Amino acid sequence: MMRSRQTLLACLVLIASFGAVQAASLDLNLGSDAVQFEAAGELVKGIQLGGGVTNSDYREDATVYHAQLMGSQHTSRRELGVGARWTQYDTDIGDGGGLGLGGYGYVYLPNMPAVSLGGYGYYTPDAMTTSELEEGYEVGLRARYAFTPNVDGYLGLRQLDADFDEERGSRTLDRGAQAGVRLRF
Repeated sequence: MMRSRQTLLACLVLIASFGAVQAASLDLNLGSDAVQFEAAGELVKGIQLGGGVTNSDYREDATVYHAQLMGSQHTSRRELGVGARWTQYDTDIGDGGGLGLGGYGYVYLPNMPAVSLGGYGYYTPDAMTTSELEEGYEVGLRARYAFTPNVDGYLGLRQLDADFDEERGSRTLDRGAQAGVRLRF
């Protein structure tokens, strides 16, 4: 119950923090064991500030928050972004955060311009972590379909792992398929 309140509070703070920038996108996806909400806004052309929260009950109870600053490019043929991401883990097996790097990339199919395929990946190395976190990563693949110019639906796969002090090896915090919707403004 307490973790649900924390997740709701984090979502509300995230939404409120975008008052300084115009929202570029809102994203919600659901899996069998997890829910993820993300928001991003463009500070200036080509620079996005974003953040999100993932709540997963895959094997352990985990809530993972992130904030990121990305250089981005969007054309009719592709969508790319590269930048830094702070990730904060609050799990049953360990807590901590760290600064990592990563990005995303999608290509639009030439014969089906409403369809895009791609993925994302973020890695936080041991040298940039705090508290009990030793390293972490999140990777995913998605197939998206633009129902309207402002609404994408997608199916994807995600894996979210972290390595904490006193644990042997990396622990999978979330893995599996998800379905989601992204609103663009």
